[in-house]
Amino acid sequence: MTHPYASHLDKNPANFVPLTPLSLIERAASVYPDHLSVIHGEQTFTWAQSYERARRLASALSRRGIGFGDTVAVMAPNVPAIFEAHFGVPMVGAVLNALNIRLDAEALAFILQHGEAKVLITDREFSGVIAKALELVARKPLVIDIDDPAYSGGTLVGAMTYEAFLATGDPEFAWRWPADEWEAIALNYTSGTTGNPKGVVYHHRGAFLNALGNAVTWGMTGHPVYLWTLPMFHCNGWCFPWTIAALAGTNVCLRRVSAADMFGAIERHKVTHLCGAPIVMGMLINASDGERRPLPHTVQFMTAAAPPPAAVIGRLEGQGFKITHLYGMTEVYGPASVCAWHESWDERPLEERARLKARQGVRYVVQEGLMVADPVTLKPVPQDARTMGEVFFRGNITMKGYLKNPKATEECFAGGWFHTGDLGVWHPDGYIELKDRSKDIIISGGENISTIEVESVLYQHPAVMEAAVVARPSEKWGETPCAFVTLQAGATVTDEDLMAFCREKLAHFKCPRTVVFGPLPKTSTGKIQKFILREMARKLG
Repeated sequence: MTHPYASHLDKNPANFVPLTPLSLIERAASVYPDHLSVIHGEQTFTWAQSYERARRLASALSRRGIGFGDTVAVMAPNVPAIFEAHFGVPMVGAVLNALNIRLDAEALAFILQHGEAKVLITDREFSGVIAKALELVARKPLVIDIDDPAYSGGTLVGAMTYEAFLATGDPEFAWRWPADEWEAIALNYTSGTTGNPKGVVYHHRGAFLNALGNAVTWGMTGHPVYLWTLPMFHCNGWCFPWTIAALAGTNVCLRRVSAADMFGAIERHKVTHLCGAPIVMGMLINASDGERRPLPHTVQFMTAAAPPPAAVIGRLEGQGFKITHLYGMTEVYGPASVCAWHESWDERPLEERARLKARQGVRYVVQEGLMVADPVTLKPVPQDARTMGEVFFRGNITMKGYLKNPKATEECFAGGWFHTGDLGVWHPDGYIELKDRSKDIIISGGENISTIEVESVLYQHPAVMEAAVVARPSEKWGETPCAFVTLQAGATVTDEDLMAFCREKLAHFKCPRTVVFGPLPKTSTGKIQKFILREMARKLG
């Protein structure tokens, strides 16, 4: 017998609409048309204007044949164009591929080719590296130049400027609502660990939910004023372009992140929230008297990557910032867990507060599962703060999978959970804490660096016999690459020589900042003991 709740109670257009963050900008423009949406130097836009510009972008793309399932790449710092692309590109069913502006030409060429970008919107600042990348791409995309009035360098390499491109679009364009919330909305590439980077595919449902998850997690209300220090290319700015639209807040763009610019923006625009890696925290802490400005109120600061040291947390909070510590990765839309704070912890000593705050915490309210478990059996480890296991996620803010890589997708979802590859423990209160990274990834300034990639370059130097790279703690960057090198018999080379050699072959942020010469510790089977090297790097000071 059919139960009564299964009869005639079906989905229909009146009671079910696919979730999409595109609805958020439409609502903001409808309810708060005259509220400031974007500030970039002397440029300002209202929500009505931002919505119109996004529709113009969508229309212009559509008139050039861009539609459902096509890829549009953007190479830009935090300027209005990349914010608008978060709405305009998916408005035609296309997929936004925000490129890491720190990558070299070879990596960019791989991404453009692998993602099959049909349009590339690029800021003139990156005309040099983009020109080199395009030489390596077989199928050239249509190139549109962002000619930002705040930047005068570089050259124009495209068919037209971004503003001219928008002028060809219809401000009343009837954009496409996704037929299915599972449709792809964004493509983000990881830093490759053993080879080329993997393309992480986001869906409309996850983007919408994490946009709201950010607001709930941070307790954001009213019209927040959000300062863009976190790159919008990084996990789509942790979904904050869509979060700020949901709250009809104001996006304050920063083309360059510096202490003076951050303090100036906070004072001038009454910034309420910002996100950043430990390097951004360091800039604020170490600002000179000339750069520093009084805070208009307590400023909320979200950080991820390497846990901030107790001294850093204490100094920054002493200056009027309130820190929230997150954990996540590209595959889970950026932040997917948070060290949710308890008011009772406020009374504890600074060192203990910092220790508690440095934990990776509990799942986001829009993520359905987080556990530490045996990586093979998936049996949860005891919540004893000692037993090590792998960290796993599952839920609606987990990626669709890796583009054109079914094997890697199947492997990372084995057992119905997303395998992070990170190792940690589970505390009695249910909070997780990372202890190591199983793939030896270094997180420097919020960017992932593969030790294998750096080691492979070091091994190309004729003087190098053996090399191993580990993370060295850095107050400024969180972590930096530290290379331990054994030279060939009779060979001579300096640390500066090796660092210069790496800079010729790698993006500069991936290159070793420290080189130590000598024999490498090994097991009886000849395997390099990286845990010993990490301890040695930690003691370098």
